[in-house]
Amino acid sequence: MHKHHSALGLAKAHSTVLPVVRGGIDIAKRKPVDPVTLTRPHAAARAARFFVEKFQGRSMYAVKANPSPDLIQILWDNGITHYDTASIAEVRLVKSVAPEATCCFMHPVKPEEAIAEAYFTHGVRTFSLDSMEELAKIMRATRNASDLTLCVRLRVSSEHSKLSLASKFGVGPGESKELLFAARQAADALGICFHVGSQAMTPEAYAAAMERVRAAIVDAAVTVDVIDVGGGFPSSYPGMEPPPLERFFETIHRAFESLPISYSAELWAEPGRALCAEYSSVVVRVERRRGNELYINDGAYGALFDAAHLGWQFPTTLLREPESTVRDHPFSFYGPTCDDMDHMAGPFLLPADVNAGDYIEIGMLGAYGAAMRTAFNGFGCDETVIVDDEPMVSLYVPVELEMTSNVVKL
Repeated sequence: MHKHHSALGLAKAHSTVLPVVRGGIDIAKRKPVDPVTLTRPHAAARAARFFVEKFQGRSMYAVKANPSPDLIQILWDNGITHYDTASIAEVRLVKSVAPEATCCFMHPVKPEEAIAEAYFTHGVRTFSLDSMEELAKIMRATRNASDLTLCVRLRVSSEHSKLSLASKFGVGPGESKELLFAARQAADALGICFHVGSQAMTPEAYAAAMERVRAAIVDAAVTVDVIDVGGGFPSSYPGMEPPPLERFFETIHRAFESLPISYSAELWAEPGRALCAEYSSVVVRVERRRGNELYINDGAYGALFDAAHLGWQFPTTLLREPESTVRDHPFSFYGPTCDDMDHMAGPFLLPADVNAGDYIEIGMLGAYGAAMRTAFNGFGCDETVIVDDEPMVSLYVPVELEMTSNVVKL
């Protein structure tokens, strides 16, 4: 979805982490000058358990979505043992946090030196590719290793997703036969992978992609050991309320079971956003109000990259006691830098009486928020606070309550 800013994620490891507090309102009472990131370990743990228990295959976390060492540890502790890494820096990061974790190098175009380090130093055995050149590179870098899982990436449609990932990587229809055959000869295990795009809003995205997989297998007449459906699993945002994730899982598994593949073939997925979106939010201060525009102290070069550059809408709440009784009104935001591009059109719904000096919590920033931060113009966010309240929106809370209820009945 984005450029990989793993180094930025690692730089945040020194952030101040304070004791658990109730939530954003407690932070607002302290009147911080700079933005404060709120993290919810219980939300990430719940999402991890959901995928581990309900997805009928292997779930590996797409590290690019949020490279926080703390988050990686939480996911590991809750059953996520495999990690989709896209750079050698991400491989090093995962191994530094969870040495026993399995890293899969799923970027289809990798430096030869990175492949060699991943294989010989970090024990990486799974690599993706979408060209004969990349296959040759992998074989050279691993000295023609005989224990590789090679996943050929197919190009599939992103028509059912909010953000396309259909143009940069993947072999097109009619182009996969030669590569699949060559990879089968070189690999210990042959896989096929794809990515339907970020924030897929219907299970049909995966059903259509699986038909593309079927055609490629039949055309190449090869035995396939792994089907990796990639990422794209959605979270909930204003104006984007997806169906339950169980429907995605059911559609994927039904299509997987019907493919002409090895009887022992494995099903993989690479959730990123769905595992971490609910993990964090940010508390910002309003520095100025100009009509329907609010100047806040975080923005396009901070956690709100998607809001600025992709028009993403995030849930917002005014942190004020007593709560405002004024009707909500649509606002846009300007971030703290001197750049006109530091603008987030929204609309973001907040009480119409919001003003300078107020604090706002912006939710669902666990995915790509922390990962995209820069220090442009000298603005940043170095304070992180653990909170124990629930995310503003969750795909998992009703499921958890239902499971708890069933346990009580037993």
